[in-house]
Amino acid sequence: MDSISAAQCNMREAYYGGAPGIVSSGSAWLLAAIVAALVSERAGVIALVMAGMLIFPVSVVFCRLLGCTGKHNRGNPLAPHAMEGTIWMLLSIPIAIAAAMYRIEWFFPAMLLVIAGRYLTFSTLYGMRIFWVFGATLVTSALGLIYLQASVFLGALTGALVEYIFGAVIFVTFQTSQPNQALNSQAAPAGTPRDDAR
Repeated sequence: MDSISAAQCNMREAYYGGAPGIVSSGSAWLLAAIVAALVSERAGVIALVMAGMLIFPVSVVFCRLLGCTGKHNRGNPLAPHAMEGTIWMLLSIPIAIAAAMYRIEWFFPAMLLVIAGRYLTFSTLYGMRIFWVFGATLVTSALGLIYLQASVFLGALTGALVEYIFGAVIFVTFQTSQPNQALNSQAAPAGTPRDDAR
């Protein structure tokens, strides 16, 4: 149990609780909404797929600007879990594309469901239960968009807003938890190995 807690702590510290990645993803969704409104719905779909490839490297830049490494420790037992979740998400994207071929308005709700599944795994990855709320909100938003037969623009904009909101919440949550983590590390017995030394 302690090793998992330490691994989760390392993930939180390396990636600022996941907030930079969420904000980066939200920015990709916002770009897709703008392109869908100004160019075409199909171009908005392509914009999200293309911008999605840049989410991780952009999030690493954000992490470093915030003073984090943007890289977890070598040997972190949760690293395979993170990779498996990423692969699952990538393999699910063709389902959203297939939905778009039938009805283009379904692409963004389908993608909301895809990333909802991905974010639910972050509860274990980061040890933060707010990701369950985040995932549930994305699922509810996707179903609402389908029920309302919302436009492509509204679908992309909804994704951006939900991600920005939870990105901000998780940013503040992680930031306010830092003093407590510092106190805990100071209170650790002498000789206790540090996470970054593992």
